[in-house]
Amino acid sequence: MAARSPAKKGVGSSLPTNGPSERLGVAKHTRSRKRGPVERQYVAIDLHRLRSLIVREDEGGNEVGVVRIDNDPVALAAAVADAGPNPQVAIEATYGWYWAVDVLEELGAEVKLVNPSGLQWGDRRVKNDYRDCKELLDRMRLHKLPEAWIAPPPVRELRELVRYRFKLVCLRTGLKAQVKAVLAKHGLHPPVNDLWGPVGTAYLNGLELDDGYHIRVDSLRDLVEHCTREIAMLERVIHQRLRNHAGYKAIQAIDGIGPVLAAIFVTEIGDVTRFPHPEALCSWAGLTPKHRESDTKAHRGRITKQGSVLVRWGAIETIAGGHGGPKLKADYRRIAARRGVRIARVAVARKLLTLVYFGLRDGEVRCLAKAAEVA
Repeated sequence: MAARSPAKKGVGSSLPTNGPSERLGVAKHTRSRKRGPVERQYVAIDLHRLRSLIVREDEGGNEVGVVRIDNDPVALAAAVADAGPNPQVAIEATYGWYWAVDVLEELGAEVKLVNPSGLQWGDRRVKNDYRDCKELLDRMRLHKLPEAWIAPPPVRELRELVRYRFKLVCLRTGLKAQVKAVLAKHGLHPPVNDLWGPVGTAYLNGLELDDGYHIRVDSLRDLVEHCTREIAMLERVIHQRLRNHAGYKAIQAIDGIGPVLAAIFVTEIGDVTRFPHPEALCSWAGLTPKHRESDTKAHRGRITKQGSVLVRWGAIETIAGGHGGPKLKADYRRIAARRGVRIARVAVARKLLTLVYFGLRDGEVRCLAKAAEVA
């Protein structure tokens, strides 16, 4: 009997790889030849700061497994690996979801990032982590999850810088208000409103206050100066990263939009092509009115204010400052005369976002370019 030749290492051999599963310390799922095809599973994750609950179901809705883990990339990867290859995973966009979504995508899962405000679970009599997961699984099979866009890591990193700058500006505004509050306690009236210009600085330097108040004012002034330095540094970094972005340069042609507001629109909106038309962008920003309709009655109320706070603030701030320039100023004045200033700001802010939409999509705002050519 002839001796059996040793198996050659080739296509059919099992060789070690350096894929994401191996990097996380989880064995990659392999399909056995002796068994039938593995049924695709649905996974729901209720993510918390320290621990998370994971519930798995098969295609028929039968519960396959329930496990609670301490939040850790390796533990999460091991729990999801039990669901087989390419499972559908629903996870809410709650506190600190970045790392969990990155781990799931590395494992090849089809991730559904859920918008918590679209679930409306407040009216349920019983609410706990397990019931939340079961509800997510039911909605996922019915394709009724209120999904949110998963921004790529580079966009998330830029958002971090833009949002941090916004937080620092708000903090600096609060510090300045505290200085004015100390002056008000002494009945002092500064000669100028801006205490951080040359006149205001000289006025503060010449104040004679008791030690407690003097120490507080000096401390607040130091903090304001430090915040100003950090804000300037962030603005330089953000501009450096976006200077070659076509949309970033294009929307600055709109009156009232400079580098700061342009960075907000670019980073918060992200991939503008995910919106089929400008009206969808305005609705996402929370600038469209609520609509309640039943039978022959329809009521349109105030704007929803559901969406990106920064985009909504940036649009209205632009209109409040310069009324959108010649292109939008006529609309602003017409609406303000008929409905008031507040309604005019919101209405023209929607028109502004329409220009932003086309600027980000096409790399230019054509109506402004044509107006410049005519002029």
